[in-house]
Amino acid sequence: MSALPGTTGRRRIYLMRHGHVDYFGPEIMAAGGDTKVVPLTPLGQEQAKAAGKALSHVVLDRAICSGVPRTRQTAEWVLAAQEEKAPVLEEEPALVEIHGGSFGKIMSRTELAAKMAFYFETAEEPGATMLEGGEVFGDALLRAVGAVKRLLAEPGWHTALIAAHEGINRLLLGWAATGCSVERALSAVRAFEQDPACINVIDFDMVPAADGGVGTEIQRSIIKSVNVTPYNYVKHGMNMTSLEAIFSKDPR
Repeated sequence: MSALPGTTGRRRIYLMRHGHVDYFGPEIMAAGGDTKVVPLTPLGQEQAKAAGKALSHVVLDRAICSGVPRTRQTAEWVLAAQEEKAPVLEEEPALVEIHGGSFGKIMSRTELAAKMAFYFETAEEPGATMLEGGEVFGDALLRAVGAVKRLLAEPGWHTALIAAHEGINRLLLGWAATGCSVERALSAVRAFEQDPACINVIDFDMVPAADGGVGTEIQRSIIKSVNVTPYNYVKHGMNMTSLEAIFSKDPR
């Protein structure tokens, strides 16, 4: 089946952020600051397990992660909780986090936290990048959207899990919130918070291609839920943004 039960062409993506990590941990130091190697912390594992429990009854046809340890581990914990047979976990490198640049001259952890906490505010400005010399937000948007469109174009599924990253998820939520418009998506990303191991639910209505050719296209997107954290549904005590918490050493 290629559509959610009761619909004619609707597909659902459970879009997750990975669980808690320590970007100042020994793995990062040993890798010369390469954040791609960072694994989930014990807290992050518990957060992923909570998400897995919440999704345990959802029959997943596909499961995709960005390929780095933190998203792979998050997806694996979710799939381990499946009541039905879980799909094989796939990797999609186009969903890896926005590539960062240089922080510039930073004199304190407080200054670093202040700089990082607002880096999405400029996303819609032409040529805006993820820190100095980093990836252009618009380029990251195009690769992430391209990955989701490729997934939606593939037959034989109606419910998929994607384990990705805060920045990528914000871009995809901005795209979905603006009618799948890459031109307007960046204007919306600043409004979407993504806590560790959160779950977003996005439906896509698919229709035959307008030009009469083979395949389908997106008619509309429907955001069903955003930033749901099964380990703390009402966000009690989660008063900082995700980025503020990371740089303040708040474990969230």
